Amino acid sequence: QVQLVESGGGLVQAGGSLRLSCAASGSIVSFNAMGWYRQAPGKQRELVATITSGGSANYGDAVKGRFTISRDNAKNTVYLQMNSLKPEDTAVYYCARLGPIIIDWGQGTQVTVSS
Repeated sequence: QVQLVESGGGLVQAGGSLRLSCAASGSIVSFNAMGWYRQAPGKQRELVATITSGGSANYGDAVKGRFTISRDNAKNTVYLQMNSLKPEDTAVYYCARLGPIIIDWGQGTQVTVSS
Protein backbone atom coordinates (compact mmCIF):
# COMPACT_ATOMS: atom_id res chain seq x y z
CA GLN A 1 0.00 0.00 0.00
CA VAL A 2 1.21 3.49 -0.88
CA GLN A 3 0.92 6.29 1.65
CA LEU A 4 -0.23 9.67 0.35
CA VAL A 5 0.36 12.77 2.46
CA GLU A 6 -1.26 16.05 1.51
CA SER A 7 -0.04 19.47 2.59
CA GLY A 8 -0.54 23.11 1.70
CA GLY A 9 -4.09 23.69 2.85
CA GLY A 10 -5.11 26.65 4.93
CA LEU A 11 -7.23 29.77 5.16
CA VAL A 12 -7.24 32.20 2.25
CA GLN A 13 -9.39 35.11 1.14
CA ALA A 14 -11.58 34.87 -1.92
CA GLY A 15 -9.56 35.58 -5.03
CA GLY A 16 -6.39 34.21 -3.47
CA SER A 17 -4.28 31.20 -4.32
CA LEU A 18 -2.99 28.06 -2.66
CA ARG A 19 -0.84 25.17 -3.84
CA LEU A 20 -1.51 21.73 -2.47
CA SER A 21 1.08 18.97 -2.53
CA CYS A 22 0.64 15.21 -2.29
CA ALA A 23 3.77 13.25 -1.47
CA ALA A 24 3.68 9.51 -2.13
CA SER A 25 5.71 6.98 -0.21
CA GLY A 26 6.65 4.83 -3.16
CA SER A 27 7.92 5.35 -6.69
CA ILE A 28 5.27 3.07 -8.10
CA VAL A 29 2.94 6.04 -8.27
CA SER A 30 4.79 7.25 -11.38
CA PHE A 31 2.91 4.50 -13.22
CA ASN A 32 -0.46 5.52 -11.86
CA ALA A 33 -2.90 8.23 -12.70
CA MET A 34 -3.37 10.49 -9.69
CA GLY A 35 -6.21 12.71 -8.66
CA TRP A 36 -7.49 15.38 -6.32
CA TYR A 37 -10.98 15.18 -4.88
CA ARG A 38 -12.78 17.36 -2.36
CA GLN A 39 -15.60 17.06 0.11
CA ALA A 40 -17.48 19.97 1.60
CA PRO A 41 -19.59 19.58 4.75
CA GLY A 42 -22.85 17.85 3.99
CA LYS A 43 -21.86 17.13 0.38
CA GLN A 44 -20.56 14.14 -1.51
CA ARG A 45 -16.90 13.84 -2.40
CA GLU A 46 -16.36 15.23 -5.90
CA LEU A 47 -13.68 15.14 -8.54
CA VAL A 48 -11.40 18.15 -8.73
CA ALA A 49 -8.75 16.99 -11.20
CA THR A 50 -6.88 13.95 -12.44
CA ILE A 51 -3.59 13.50 -14.21
CA THR A 52 -2.32 10.46 -16.09
CA SER A 53 1.16 9.01 -15.75
CA GLY A 54 2.00 10.82 -18.98
CA GLY A 55 0.76 14.17 -17.71
CA SER A 56 -2.64 14.52 -19.37
CA ALA A 57 -5.03 16.40 -17.11
CA ASN A 58 -8.77 16.40 -16.63
CA TYR A 59 -10.78 18.82 -14.48
CA GLY A 60 -14.14 19.04 -12.82
CA ASP A 61 -16.40 21.70 -14.28
CA ALA A 62 -16.34 23.76 -11.09
CA VAL A 63 -12.59 24.35 -11.24
CA LYS A 64 -11.79 24.49 -14.95
CA GLY A 65 -9.68 27.50 -15.82
CA ARG A 66 -8.78 28.17 -12.17
CA PHE A 67 -6.98 25.04 -10.94
CA THR A 68 -3.99 23.26 -12.44
CA ILE A 69 -2.85 19.74 -11.58
CA SER A 70 0.74 18.69 -12.19
CA ARG A 71 3.13 15.97 -11.13
CA ASP A 72 6.83 15.47 -10.56
CA ASN A 73 7.51 11.76 -10.85
CA ALA A 74 11.11 12.16 -9.72
CA LYS A 75 9.79 13.53 -6.42
CA ASN A 76 6.76 11.21 -6.25
CA THR A 77 4.65 14.31 -5.77
CA VAL A 78 1.45 15.63 -7.27
CA TYR A 79 0.45 19.29 -7.03
CA LEU A 80 -2.76 21.26 -7.28
CA GLN A 81 -2.35 24.96 -7.99
CA MET A 82 -5.57 26.73 -7.04
CA ASN A 83 -6.12 30.29 -8.24
CA SER A 84 -9.08 32.68 -8.05
CA LEU A 85 -10.40 30.76 -5.06
CA LYS A 86 -14.07 31.14 -4.14
CA PRO A 87 -15.87 30.47 -0.85
CA GLU A 88 -17.53 27.49 -2.51
CA ASP A 89 -14.09 25.91 -2.91
CA THR A 90 -14.02 25.40 0.86
CA ALA A 91 -13.63 21.68 1.51
CA VAL A 92 -11.28 18.96 2.61
CA TYR A 93 -9.07 18.10 -0.35
CA TYR A 94 -7.93 14.53 -0.82
CA CYS A 95 -5.20 13.08 -2.98
CA ALA A 96 -5.85 9.70 -4.57
CA ARG A 97 -3.92 7.05 -6.46
CA LEU A 98 -6.02 5.80 -9.34
CA GLY A 99 -6.39 2.51 -11.06
CA PRO A 100 -9.56 0.91 -12.41
CA ILE A 101 -10.86 2.10 -9.04
CA ILE A 102 -9.39 4.48 -6.50
CA ILE A 103 -6.59 2.49 -4.90
CA ASP A 104 -5.36 4.76 -2.11
CA TRP A 105 -6.54 7.94 -0.39
CA GLY A 106 -4.59 10.51 1.53
CA GLN A 107 -5.80 11.83 4.87
CA GLY A 108 -6.95 15.14 3.43
CA THR A 109 -6.07 18.78 3.92
CA GLN A 110 -8.53 21.53 4.80
CA VAL A 111 -8.95 24.49 2.48
CA THR A 112 -11.08 27.37 3.73
CA VAL A 113 -11.86 30.37 1.54
CA SER A 114 -13.30 33.39 3.28
CA SER A 115 -15.51 35.92 1.55
